[in-house]
Amino acid sequence: MLENDEYENLPDTATTSIHMLAGASAGIAEHCIMYPLDSVKTRMQSLRPNPEATYRSVPDALIKMMRYEGILRPVRGVSAVIIGAGPAHALYFSCYEKMKRVLSGTQTGAHSPIAQAGAGALATLLHDAVMNPAEVVKQRMQVYQSPYKSVINCARHIYHQEGWRAFYRSYTTQLMMNIPFQIVHFCMYEFMQNWTNPDRVYNPTAHMISGAAAGGFASALTTPLDVCKTLLNTQETQALNELKRPSITGLANAATTVYHCCGPKGYWQGLTPRVLYSMPSTAISWSVYEFIKYFMNKRSKSNHPNINPSHMSTSSPSISHAEPINKWEMPAAAELVVVGTAVTAPVPAVNNS
Repeated sequence: MLENDEYENLPDTATTSIHMLAGASAGIAEHCIMYPLDSVKTRMQSLRPNPEATYRSVPDALIKMMRYEGILRPVRGVSAVIIGAGPAHALYFSCYEKMKRVLSGTQTGAHSPIAQAGAGALATLLHDAVMNPAEVVKQRMQVYQSPYKSVINCARHIYHQEGWRAFYRSYTTQLMMNIPFQIVHFCMYEFMQNWTNPDRVYNPTAHMISGAAAGGFASALTTPLDVCKTLLNTQETQALNELKRPSITGLANAATTVYHCCGPKGYWQGLTPRVLYSMPSTAISWSVYEFIKYFMNKRSKSNHPNINPSHMSTSSPSISHAEPINKWEMPAAAELVVVGTAVTAPVPAVNNS
């Protein structure tokens, strides 16, 4: 198992592309595996559901969807998140890894919740800019009796009928939901890592537990905003007809509509499927991400066996932990190097003559 510095800090020979590759893989795995639960969440957040699409629980929703709409109905529209999640999560994780180190001024960004929160907020701005159009298409495909034949057909229809702004109608709400979500998510993940994995080594169990706890806690807190986002994305027909409005725009308008239709409890619709979706999805995401980071680090180390990744940082050097050397027994040709207060001798150069 790699040591702390070697695992947390990728060597200079490993570029940001490793974080992007790990992030893209994590995002696609997370969304694909948990997509059926995401479909249920969208259905259960409906303000005025069709009588044939009223569900008592998550299992009830899944069973009815497959029985009456086809066995593959819970995964309809999954290609939209595959297209969006790859680049969105690549930017998301690479930005977070970079900015938490920059903002904290440390090599790992650990034990610095302010830096982690700031990095999470910046990462969310990039993630949502890419992911928001995919979210709109995905949720239009997930609703009951969706008229669209495919993801491409749905995207074209939205563009021609509502314009490109429709893909970003919920962007402000998405940011207002996801920025606090990600701040809580990242801070909770790092906190749980300090508790379950204090040495910061590759530990699959710790990554899964930390990811699940962070995702579940953050998703529960931000459910009201998620309900408003779903309404903005789906433009629920029955709610629009009841209110006699052509469309719903803006967070304030969406929040007022939710309250008018369902009262205070409306803001917590879909809480259970949202938490059940978020806990395993964030556990999967962090587990895949940390595994690929570990694997690529180990591979990089094997390709450069004489390079210690923990000493390849561009930050200020640390005090050497080498055992003290008796200067009177040192070869005359050896040059003394002072690092802090410790005296060490560099490895003699090989004579090729």
